[in-house]
Amino acid sequence: MKSFSYLCAEYSFIFKGLGILVVFTLVSHFFREHLDITNIALLHIIPVVVVAIHGNMKATMFITAMCVVFLNYLYIPPLYSFTVHNELYLWSFLIFAIVGWIITLQAKNLNTQTKQNELKESLLHIISHDLRTPLSTIHGTINLILSNENMDKGRIHNLLEDINYASLRMKLLITNLLDSTRLSSGDINLKWEWCDFEDIIGVALAEFSDKQKDELIEIKISDQELFWGDNILLTQLIINLLDNALKYSKDNTMIKFEIFRTNDFIKMKIFNQSNYIDKDKLKNIFDKFYRLEDTNDISGSGIGLAICKSIVSLHGGSIKAVAMEDTIVIEVNLPIIKKAKLL
Repeated sequence: MKSFSYLCAEYSFIFKGLGILVVFTLVSHFFREHLDITNIALLHIIPVVVVAIHGNMKATMFITAMCVVFLNYLYIPPLYSFTVHNELYLWSFLIFAIVGWIITLQAKNLNTQTKQNELKESLLHIISHDLRTPLSTIHGTINLILSNENMDKGRIHNLLEDINYASLRMKLLITNLLDSTRLSSGDINLKWEWCDFEDIIGVALAEFSDKQKDELIEIKISDQELFWGDNILLTQLIINLLDNALKYSKDNTMIKFEIFRTNDFIKMKIFNQSNYIDKDKLKNIFDKFYRLEDTNDISGSGIGLAICKSIVSLHGGSIKAVAMEDTIVIEVNLPIIKKAKLL
């Protein structure tokens, strides 16, 4: 649940609109002898416009109602009552709502178009940079091997490891792009089946190089029963959790991944050593295409953790990130909705 302070920050434009309404009401009240009702009404429609440009219809209707209440109570005869004798004033109230509704719709369309443009720019960045980088590695390494016929086997093996790592990066990136599109469409049906997390971990680890698996990843799985979920999506969840931890951890530090069971949940915790991340930035890391400002030198599309959040949500679970001194912990809770019957 969102905290009160977060809600206040998210809907601060409503308080801004209310503040403008109070100010204009005081101004109108002070100069009421010099202003007719039309001028006063025009002043009171400004807060509606201020709120409507944010594209939130509920907020627009709220501020419209408040403006109408102020206008009716203070300026429309009989004063200091909500009684209205002239239907023209009722039409003015309707005009307030129509103006707010039209501006809100236009703002929503503009926001949608802006988000689509941002999506296109992000996808172009992925294609031009994140895909080209591993492809260049593969091409350059192959040319190096072909141009050196007398290269020793150890050197060739190391170069082949580089090619394998780069190809795995490309595979994961393309898979994430496809999964992101599929999950964003909302047209997805989970393929429910009994899942064994030991098998899922084994499949997930096959997507990483031997050096990463042997030297950098430590897995701990407590005694597990079968879990009722989507095997393919849960595999992608673990792949992206491990990949994110590997990319953003300090060099040559161990990634610790724990999976254990409580009465009602399967819990996952993945630990990686990292520089301290501010809480305000940490809460955004599950947003699509979000990347921290100081990670431009790290390859990635910014959709891995967004995919994790979507997969966890589809299973009715929760995911969060916690900063602990020099360690970042990603915690996942998957509810156990069905228990396997043991023979």
